[in-house]
Amino acid sequence: MTRTPRHRRRPEARPEEILTAALATFAEQGFAAARVEDIARRAGLSKGAVYLYFPSKEAMLNALVEQSAGALARTVEQHVAQIAAADPEAALRGLLRILFAAVSSPEVSAAPRLVLTEAHRFPELANFYREHVLDVMRRAMGALLAAAVEAGVFRDVDTDAFMRIIAGPGLAQMALTTIFDLKPDRLTDPGDLADAIADILLYGLKPRLESANT
Repeated sequence: MTRTPRHRRRPEARPEEILTAALATFAEQGFAAARVEDIARRAGLSKGAVYLYFPSKEAMLNALVEQSAGALARTVEQHVAQIAAADPEAALRGLLRILFAAVSSPEVSAAPRLVLTEAHRFPELANFYREHVLDVMRRAMGALLAAAVEAGVFRDVDTDAFMRIIAGPGLAQMALTTIFDLKPDRLTDPGDLADAIADILLYGLKPRLESANT
């Protein structure tokens, strides 16, 4: 009797399977309570097999951050490098669209939300996130601001204040949308919401002069 060969997962697929299992386990149990054996069981692997790819839970969460927030930060940096010198305002609007599309997705924002929740208890996670995400974003926003000031498009403001005013709406969108399920009434498309916020950032809340004089 001929036996049908059993399906075997390719070794190169296992890291992704482990990370998927890790994210689900962290979300259910919290990072501190999650055990490697729980992750291994969910991934259909032995605990030893998991350790072949990731030496610790921290390494798994760091890899998840690299896949999501780290990739986002690098995309923003590349976007600014390509556009800011030619059109700083378009670079700012594009940056916000990229940011809002990412943070509005529960799948993309899951790892960053975990880090924000656990960072105060695990300083090494906070340090990794800062180095691989926040420092990259700050560098990109600093380059955007410098290009805009040089072009005479923006006035010269403090870089850290600029970073906070740009990143703040993204963090608020992530929390309101993926944690509290509080979605906008009208601007349901993340790109439209990003454009509306860009208008407020660029022009403020006071009536524009041309509107006031009509």
